[in-house]
Amino acid sequence: MVHKSVDPTSKHQIAVIAILYKIGKPNRFLSKLARNITSLVNQENEHRHPGVIDPREIHISCRRYYNYIGSLTVPPCTEGVIWTISKKVRTVSLDQVKLLREAVHDVSK
Repeated sequence: MVHKSVDPTSKHQIAVIAILYKIGKPNRFLSKLARNITSLVNQENEHRHPGVIDPREIHISCRRYYNYIGSLTVPPCTEGVIWTISKKVRTVSLDQVKLLREAVHDVSK
């Protein structure tokens, strides 16, 4: 999840909360989003709002995490980003990974 401050005077304007996944059991939260993700994939070049998502449903209640100042991983690679990465590795099914890759048009093998 990427968060951007609306305060232009803030030293760190972007914060990222990251969760690591490994292939395994389907992720309950992603299962709830599957229909919305599928509809995004099926729309050709149309911007469609998937609706409101309550971030509390992700259940990132892990109290152990890594925290550092870094940069975004994609252009423009903005620096000064506050990264918080949960130490708890969760699971996601292979089908869910495939669906997410299709949604972002990453169909490479």
